[in-house]
Amino acid sequence: MNRPLCKSHRPLPRITVGITLSLLGLFGGLSACSQSTPETGGDTVTILGVVTGAQQSNLEQALRPFEEATGIDVIYEGSDDFATILPAQVEAGNAPDLGMFPQPGLIAQFAREDQLIPISSFLESGTLKAAYSDDWLDIGTVDDEIYAVWYRTSVKSLVWYKPTAFEAKAYEVPQTWSDLLTLSNKIAAEGKTPWCIGLESGTATGWPGTDWIEDIMLRTAGPEAYSQWIDHRLPFNSPQVIDAFNEFGKILRDPKYVNGGAENAIKTSFDQSPAGLFANPPECYMHKQGSFIASFFEEDKVPRNDYDVFPLPAIDEKFGMPILVAGDAFAMFNDTPEARALMAYLATPTPHEIWAQLGGFISPHKQVSPDIYPDAVSQKIALILANADLVRFDGSDMMPSEVGTGTFWSGIVDFAEGTSAEEVTKEIDASWPQ
Repeated sequence: MNRPLCKSHRPLPRITVGITLSLLGLFGGLSACSQSTPETGGDTVTILGVVTGAQQSNLEQALRPFEEATGIDVIYEGSDDFATILPAQVEAGNAPDLGMFPQPGLIAQFAREDQLIPISSFLESGTLKAAYSDDWLDIGTVDDEIYAVWYRTSVKSLVWYKPTAFEAKAYEVPQTWSDLLTLSNKIAAEGKTPWCIGLESGTATGWPGTDWIEDIMLRTAGPEAYSQWIDHRLPFNSPQVIDAFNEFGKILRDPKYVNGGAENAIKTSFDQSPAGLFANPPECYMHKQGSFIASFFEEDKVPRNDYDVFPLPAIDEKFGMPILVAGDAFAMFNDTPEARALMAYLATPTPHEIWAQLGGFISPHKQVSPDIYPDAVSQKIALILANADLVRFDGSDMMPSEVGTGTFWSGIVDFAEGTSAEEVTKEIDASWPQ
């Protein structure tokens, strides 16, 4: 379904002075439009997204300055069933003006079906480059057109630890992969457990292990091979992938390394797993998980005292320090002046800064200062992301669902139970849709 890319018969909404950034100046960068009949949406913009509950309240606060400055009413609907509801709405010709997508693969699908409006058709490239690194722009690009305005990210390449527990044992934060394994060996030799790992997540059991594989792939095979892997130009049972599984297995399948061993990791919920860091004495000393996991910590836990992070170290120095991410991006279905105006606002630092100050949020926007985050650990995570040598999106979210949210998840469980990396990756490869 092709839609006109301009609304030349309706003026863009007037933006009043009062927002931190000059939105008027930003809208001045909108490209000229060809003459076409507009699709009017009134003075509203509708959004369907995955953010619900308390997080939805934070999002709505971040959108409020736009509504107050423009008089445009933003109507947001959050759903845990986004991936089912959105395609049904699009198929029925009732797409929201904007979608807030957790998976760039779904953006690419709609873009290639001519359902989405490329934002590069109305936002100048300089505006986008000032806001996002090339890595982020590339993730939201389909067939040389940019479709995504990135908003929220989960930084995945993190290891959580309790500083006071490290200090008590005189442990030093590892700087290299070799240091990480040496520290793990030291903790185990002292009769302690270096790692807590939780793979249980209901029907999604196994997904935390996919992050380990993806991070190791980036650090051993490199970004080019990683990109080939996620779109199956590199078969899933290639030597590089098998090696990544086996490297993970050095930790996961060593009973001295993991609290309760790999069998217990399968039974331990991902959100409860880091609790071992806070036990007295500690049940583990390190836990690899994304930035979102702090939202599951008990409220009395104090950043930099009870918990801190360090980046998962590099393995092959030639690939530098890669950072694995997930995240949410806005993309536009209906080309109205109101929708364009909101997309332009979302590309400014303002809505990012508002939610960042509320906590539980990391922005990929280059112009958001780490100082704006409410605690030292969030600030550190923002710096880890900003200083990354390269950024790549969660591979399982980029793969076909049969694999990324299917056999890859279950394959992690099989691997934890003792199936060889060769057999697991062979079965996953065979499940890739033809």
